[in-house]
Amino acid sequence: MAEQEASGLQVLLSTLQSSQDKDIILNILSVLTNLLPLGTSRRIHYVISKGGSEALLEALATAARAEPPDHGILLPLLRLLARVGQRDRKFGLKVQKAEATDIILSLARRNLGCHLHLTHCLWVLKVCASNVTTGTTLGINGAMELLFKVITPYSKRHVRIVRAAIEALAALLKSKSNSRRAVNRGYLGGLLRLYQDWHHKDVSNNYIYIRRALLLCLKHITNIQLGRETFLGSQGMKILFTSVQDCLPCKTLDPIINTAVQILRKCYPKEPLPVMTVGSSYSFPLPGNAKAESLCERDEGDYESDGEEETEKDLDHEDMESKEEDYDLETDVNKLRSRPVLDWPKEELVQYEAMCQELSHDFQELDSESEEEKSLEDRTESLFSTPSHFIPSATSVKHPNYRWKSQTVTEMGPDPGEKDFKIPRQSWTRREKCRWNLTDEKRDIAEGAQDAVSCEEEDPARSHTLTLRPLPKEAAWYKKMFCPDCEASSNYSPGGDEVANLLEKYQREIPFHSPHFYMARAKCVKSIAGYKDLAFPDFWGHQPPPYSKPMLERKDGVQRDKVLDDIRRLIQPGDVTGRTVFDLDEPSSSSPGAPGCLKFFSEFESGNLRKAIQVREFEYDLIMNADVNTNQHHQWFYFEVRDMKLAVPYRFNIINCEKFNSQFNYGMQLVMYSVKEALQGRPRWFRAGHDICYYRNHYCCSAAAGGSTRGKGYYTLTFSIKFPHKDDVCYLAYHYPYTYSTMMSHLDILESSRNPKKVYWRQQTLCQSLGGNPCPLLTITAMPDSKKRDDLGQFYNRPYVFLMARVHPGESNASWVMKGTLEFLVSSDPIADLLRKCFIFKIVPMLNPDGVINGNHRCSLSGDDLNRQWLTPSSQLHPTIYHAKGLLYYLCSIGRAPLVFCDYHGHSQKNNVFLYGCSIKETLWQAGCMVDTAVITEDVGYRTLPKILDKVAPAFVMNSCSFLVEKSRESTARVVVWKEMGVLRSYTMESTYCGCSHGLYKGLQLGTQELEEMGSKFCLGLLILHLKSLPCSKKVMAQAALLLDLEEEITDRAQRSCSNSNLETDDEPPCGEEIDYNTDSCSDGEGDLELDQEIQECLSWVEGEVEDEGVATEQTCSSKAPRGLYISSQPASDNRSHPLRSTALGVYSGFKSSPA
Repeated sequence: MAEQEASGLQVLLSTLQSSQDKDIILNILSVLTNLLPLGTSRRIHYVISKGGSEALLEALATAARAEPPDHGILLPLLRLLARVGQRDRKFGLKVQKAEATDIILSLARRNLGCHLHLTHCLWVLKVCASNVTTGTTLGINGAMELLFKVITPYSKRHVRIVRAAIEALAALLKSKSNSRRAVNRGYLGGLLRLYQDWHHKDVSNNYIYIRRALLLCLKHITNIQLGRETFLGSQGMKILFTSVQDCLPCKTLDPIINTAVQILRKCYPKEPLPVMTVGSSYSFPLPGNAKAESLCERDEGDYESDGEEETEKDLDHEDMESKEEDYDLETDVNKLRSRPVLDWPKEELVQYEAMCQELSHDFQELDSESEEEKSLEDRTESLFSTPSHFIPSATSVKHPNYRWKSQTVTEMGPDPGEKDFKIPRQSWTRREKCRWNLTDEKRDIAEGAQDAVSCEEEDPARSHTLTLRPLPKEAAWYKKMFCPDCEASSNYSPGGDEVANLLEKYQREIPFHSPHFYMARAKCVKSIAGYKDLAFPDFWGHQPPPYSKPMLERKDGVQRDKVLDDIRRLIQPGDVTGRTVFDLDEPSSSSPGAPGCLKFFSEFESGNLRKAIQVREFEYDLIMNADVNTNQHHQWFYFEVRDMKLAVPYRFNIINCEKFNSQFNYGMQLVMYSVKEALQGRPRWFRAGHDICYYRNHYCCSAAAGGSTRGKGYYTLTFSIKFPHKDDVCYLAYHYPYTYSTMMSHLDILESSRNPKKVYWRQQTLCQSLGGNPCPLLTITAMPDSKKRDDLGQFYNRPYVFLMARVHPGESNASWVMKGTLEFLVSSDPIADLLRKCFIFKIVPMLNPDGVINGNHRCSLSGDDLNRQWLTPSSQLHPTIYHAKGLLYYLCSIGRAPLVFCDYHGHSQKNNVFLYGCSIKETLWQAGCMVDTAVITEDVGYRTLPKILDKVAPAFVMNSCSFLVEKSRESTARVVVWKEMGVLRSYTMESTYCGCSHGLYKGLQLGTQELEEMGSKFCLGLLILHLKSLPCSKKVMAQAALLLDLEEEITDRAQRSCSNSNLETDDEPPCGEEIDYNTDSCSDGEGDLELDQEIQECLSWVEGEVEDEGVATEQTCSSKAPRGLYISSQPASDNRSHPLRSTALGVYSGFKSSPA
C-alpha cells in the first residue's frame, strides 16, 4: 500500500513538472492541497522527501514564463510553496539551484498593484529569505527596496500585505550583510518611526503582529555592532523603553514587551565592572618561580562581535552535563583500559607507611576482658544504641558533650605526622566503665582555653587574636534581651565578657558543635588576609529546621521586570545613587555610615564579598571576589549585612557571576542566618529570598582590568529579601557554609565522643597546605575483638575505602555529606559497628583547606583547580593532591588498593544526588563506536553501589548517574584512580545545591539534614555492597542477618521513598534549555502554524468568504486574547518554576473581515 502511495505521489509530481495542460496542473495542485491539510507536518515532510519542493519550483518557473502569467495556476502554486518551503530545511538552496529568486522578485514587482497576488509572493519571499544565503542574494537583488515600497505607516487598509512585507523583511534581515545594507541606507531610523506610529495609533491592540514584526526587524539589525550603535544614536533605547512602559499593564502585549526587552538588553552599552581589576583582591606568593595560571578559561569571544548567540560552555566542573557533545568522549580503547602501573618512586612511597600504622600495630594495649565485663558493656551499649534499621540523623545521634568515662589507652602510639593539638580526653577508670555523663559547660570553656594554649605552644606564629563580630548594642531588641531594666537608657553598654555572657544565657546544645572548640581551632587558622573576626553563624552553630522548604515558584515576568529596572538606570540616571558602601580593595573610599544604608562585611573565614554599591535606597549591586591568584570563578558568596529596616524588600544584584546557567532560575534560594533568631533559640541557616532570577547583564571585562579575559561577559544573580527583624545582623550565603575551623572542631568532638573500645580512630596530618594549614587524614575502623591471631588477621585484611571531599571550596554541600558520613561511622549504631568491621576507612575530609579558608569557589592558592591536577601533581603547588595520590599509590604497592574510592562534590546545575563512574563499554557505546564484547571485557560491578543507593537513599537518583570517560576529565581524581590504580569502583558523588526531582524529596530543596542523611546512607550502601559482593565470615553474616534482611530492607526503603526513578528512561536536562536569558520568552514566534493559518484564511477569502479589509474586529486588552498571541505552555500545577514559554495559537484577528 505504501509503495502504491509513493508511486502515485511520484506520478503526480512528475506530471506537474512536465504537463502544459492548465486543467491537469490545476487538478494536481488541488490534489496536493487536499493531501496537505493544515498543520500536518508529517505529510509535508513525506512530500519533500519525494522531491515535492523541486517539482513545485520547476512548475513555478514554467508558469512564470507564460505571457501573460496565469494567476489561476500561480496562486495555488505559491500557497503550496509557502507551506512546503517553511518545513524544508534545504528550501533556500533548492530555490537557488532552480534560479527561482529572480522569478519570485519579478512576480512581486509585477504585482505591486494587485494586493492578493503580491501577498502570495511575499509569503514565498519570506520562506526563501529564512535561509541566510538565499536572503543575502535577495537583498543584493533589491528585495529590501521592494518591501519598503509596500510597508506603510499605520492604516487599516491593506493590513495583510503590510504584515506579510514586514515579516519578509524580518527574515531578510537575519543576514548580517542585509542588516549592514539596511543601516547604511537609513532604514533603521525608518523602522523606529514606523514602530512608533503603529504603537501610538493601535490603541485597541488589533495589530499586535505588525508591531511585533517591526520589532523583529530591529532585533535582527541590532545583532551587528553597527546596528547597535545606530540604534543608540537614534534614541532607540528611550523609544522602546517608553513603549514597553505603556504596554506593561496589558497582559496580552507580552510578545511585544519580551521582544522589545531583548533589543534593549542587547543594545545596552557595555560597561566594565566597577573595580580596578577583575583579579582577586588577595594574592599569594608561590614557591620558586611558579606563576599562578588562570585555568578553565572560557572563550566567550569579544563582546563587540556580531551576533546574539551565546556559545559559552561551562567546562569548569568535574561533572559532565547531559547535553555535552559526544566529541569529548574518549574513544581510544588503549587510553580507556585500566592499566595500574606504579610510576611513583618506591623510595618516596616509604613515607606513607606511617599513615597506615593500622596494618602493623600489635594492639598490646588490649587487655583480656572477662565475659562478665563484655556482657556488662554490651548491655550498657544496648540502652543507647539506635534501632537496627535506622540511620541516625543530626537530631538523633547522641550529643557530643556526652563522653565515655572509662578510657584508659586509645592512642596507637606516637604519631610523627600528627602535629595538631588534641582536645584533652577524660581519664578512664574501671569503675566508671561505660557510663555516660553530661559535660559541664565550665569544663568546655576550660578545654577551649587549654586548646588555644596548646596551639600557641606548638606554633606561636599560627595563633592570633580573634573576636566575635560585634552585636548591634544600640538596637532596641539587643537592649531588651540583655538588659530589660536598662532598655530606656540611651548610653547602655554591656560589661564583662560578652562571649561568655552570650553562651551562659542563650547558647543551646547543638549536636556535634561547641563554640569553644570552634574558637580554639579558628585561632590557629592561617589566612591571606589575616582574619581577626569570627562570623556569628560559624561560632554559634547551625541546627537544621524541622521542615524542608519547597523549591521557589518562579513568577511570570520576574526576569523581565528586573531587566527593565536595570535599563531604567540608563534612561533615568538621576534615580541612581551610586554610593560605594563596602570596598575590600579601598576601605577608605567607602561610606558605610551613610544614613539609611546597609552595612556589609566579609572579612572572616570563608567570607566572600568584594564590593557593595548602593544603587537606590533599597537596592545594592554586589561584586564577588575572584579566587586567589586568578581573575575568575565568581560564584561563592558569604557576607554579613546589618542595620536593615523591617518588612522592606531589599534587592541585591550580584553582577559578576560567570556561569551561563544557574539553578536560581529553577527554584533554588540562597541561605540566610539571623543573629536575633539564633539568640531566641532558632540558630539555623534557612532558605530565603524571592523574585530570584539569573540573566546576562551588560558588564564586561576590560583589557586594563582583566588582561587575557578581555570581553568576557558576566551574569547577574538578583534576589529580594525582607529581613525578619529591624536592626538585626544577618548573614547571606550561596549555600550552607562549612568552614575549615568547623571541620577541625568537628573532628575534635568526634574523637572525644566516640567509644574507644569499639572505634579505631587515628587523626594524622596528610601534609601542610600551600598556605600552611594542616590537611587532616582520618583512619576509622573497628577495634579487633581480641589479640587472637584470627581477630587480628581479620583486622589487618579488611578492604580499604578511600573517601575525600571539598576539593572545590565553594561546594560546601560536599562537607555536609561528609559530616553525615563521619558521624555515622563513629556512632554506636549496630550497622555502623558492623560496617567498621568490614572496612578500613581512609578519609580526607577537606582536600583544599586554603581555598575554603580564603573564600574561594574553585581553586587553591596556586590558582589551580586541584581536581585537574591528578595526572601530574606538584609537591610544591598541589601538596594535598600529591600526597593523597602518593598514599593511594602506596596502598596499591602493598596490594591494598581501595575497594571503593569516592570524591564528594557539589553540582550547581543538576538536581538530586548521583554518582559519576568509569566504564569502557558505556563510553564507547555513547560515542557510537563498535564494541567487540569478545575482546573488550568489563566487570559491571561499578553499577552495584549506585543501584543500592538508589534504593536506600531518598535523595539519590540512579538515572542521573553517568559512567562515561571524557577527554576533558582525564586528569580528575575519579578517572586517574580508575585508570592508574585499577579501582573499579572509582566515583565522584555529586550533591545538588538545589533540590530533588524524584522520590521522597521531590520538589523540595535539600537542607543540611538531608545532606547529612545522604552521607549516612552512603555508609549503608557500602555495607550492603560488601555483603552482596565480597566473601564474608560466618560471624559477619550472622550479625548482618540479625541487623537487616537485605531484600526486605531494600524493598521497604524503596516503597517508603516513593521513588519513581526506576521508571524513568532518562534524567531531565541539567537546567531547562528552554530558558532564554534575554527575556522570559524564548521564541520569536515565527512558527510554521502562524503562516499556515494565514494561508488558510486567505484561501477561504479567495473561495468567496465575505471579508472587509477596511473594518477590523475591535479587541481590547480586557477582552479575550486574540489568536496568535502567546500563552504559557507550562501546567499550573508544576512545582518547578520556569520562565514563560510561548506557543503560537493563530493569526492576527484583524484580518478576519477584510475583503479586497
